[in-house]
Amino acid sequence: MRFCAHHLDLGAARLLLYLDDARADQGAILSAHPAISVTLCDDAFWAKRGRRPAKHQVRQTRNATQAYRRKAHDLEWLIHMDVDEFLWCDADIGGCLAGLPDTVQAARLRPAEALAGGDGTAYKAFIPPGPARRATVSRLYPEFGDHIKGGFLSHVAGKLFLRTGLPDLSVRIHNAFLPDDAKPDETDESRICLLHRHAKDWDTWIASYRYRLQSGSYRSDLSPAIPRERGGMTLHELFSRIEAQDGEAALRAFYDTVCADTSDHRAALGAEGLLRLHDLDLDTKRARHFPDIAPQKD
Repeated sequence: MRFCAHHLDLGAARLLLYLDDARADQGAILSAHPAISVTLCDDAFWAKRGRRPAKHQVRQTRNATQAYRRKAHDLEWLIHMDVDEFLWCDADIGGCLAGLPDTVQAARLRPAEALAGGDGTAYKAFIPPGPARRATVSRLYPEFGDHIKGGFLSHVAGKLFLRTGLPDLSVRIHNAFLPDDAKPDETDESRICLLHRHAKDWDTWIASYRYRLQSGSYRSDLSPAIPRERGGMTLHELFSRIEAQDGEAALRAFYDTVCADTSDHRAALGAEGLLRLHDLDLDTKRARHFPDIAPQKD
């Protein structure tokens, strides 16, 4: 409800939700809103499509592609996002997109990663790729910087707003492809930011750590932040080494350094010009768009 309310507040014309852990009661609450369409990805849903893919990334891309190819919707732009991602723009998002040249088929939004365990307002900004990125991250996190791309534990690629009507377009997590693996004509849209709440607090982070290590954003098949010949290692290798040293206590020390919302962390980011403060006020927005539904625990 918070995710939906925030984006409705920003002017989203429609939200197409695919609930992976399908619960009919949740679907009924959300779909009661006239701007929200809910698809329950239950056994019956996947039976019509052959089988349920084991990897959540494959399930996401199939659903996002289906949503994009819907013939009934009259939307001009679509973006595929996770429920822990929130758009932020100091201007009107619709106006930003409408002002792009007709030749632009995709607008890439760069992320900002939330600091964890604080009041939910602090984010570390995206550092553009280039020679200065590695030096900046190494100053922020001397012990780990070489292995954390852009200082983020989550993605730095961001997400794409896609102009609708492109024939046979296939949506991926961070990209999209036309036939023959061609990419749509893309621009960076710096006026719109993707706020990513990768970790809420220590308990949430450690609870999802094992899954991310095996199947998610810390899995072993991802590339290191810097080439191996220059000493790079993947997040999977880094976390495995940290955990082997002193178990969960070592992981907590890493979390406190790289993720936690502390005064020292804010000061270090501020000194690099990378601290962003955004109060999403999600509970107020939820109450405005779902006034008859009692708030639920996360």
